[in-house]
Amino acid sequence: MAMIASTFTILLGGNLTVTDRVKAAVASSRFIAADSGMRHAPALGVMPELWVGDFDSTDDDMIHRFPQVERKTYPPAKSETDGEIATAEAVERGARKLVFLGALGGERSDHALQHLLHAVSLAEQGFEISLSSGEEEALPLIAGERRTLDLPAGALFSVIGFSRLEGLDIRGARYPLQDFTLPFGSSRTVSNVAEGRVELHLRSGKAMILARPFDFTGA
Repeated sequence: MAMIASTFTILLGGNLTVTDRVKAAVASSRFIAADSGMRHAPALGVMPELWVGDFDSTDDDMIHRFPQVERKTYPPAKSETDGEIATAEAVERGARKLVFLGALGGERSDHALQHLLHAVSLAEQGFEISLSSGEEEALPLIAGERRTLDLPAGALFSVIGFSRLEGLDIRGARYPLQDFTLPFGSSRTVSNVAEGRVELHLRSGKAMILARPFDFTGA
């Protein structure tokens, strides 16, 4: 029951393809929708416990489909995105693990980038974080952390540094690294290929792992 109580999925407005991996990731979760992210609820077969936002990107038909869901409306001229508001609500309700669906891609690259930066910030605060569009998945990698990727052999993944990275280890990949220093802005760790159980460790810095579990173009 503790996992059910402390795992929240935030439904965001970006693209989402509902796959078995997505369903498994949110199987023991509670849900909060951020504005137009509510459109993913029917595809997932879930009923969020809360719906937040300024509702500037949600039509009346969608609102009428979910009259039973509690809504918190915020003015459009606010200092936080709907996703950040939804995250704060989840944390207030006891979230320790957060899954962001619809966080990658979509029409707004500024929102997608902000979701990634917000995810790294939350990871540094001790939260367990993952993001997904169904086709693509993202995991923060912060200093002192070890990560294991559950990817099919041949699937593509990249490590994007949000700072200079030091002591980066990548094992179980076509291009392994050990105690590697990655200058900020370098593309050296883009388009790697999983060869089995991929293990990553970072001594210093902050990064995002972007994986494409159904993309075997690098194989």
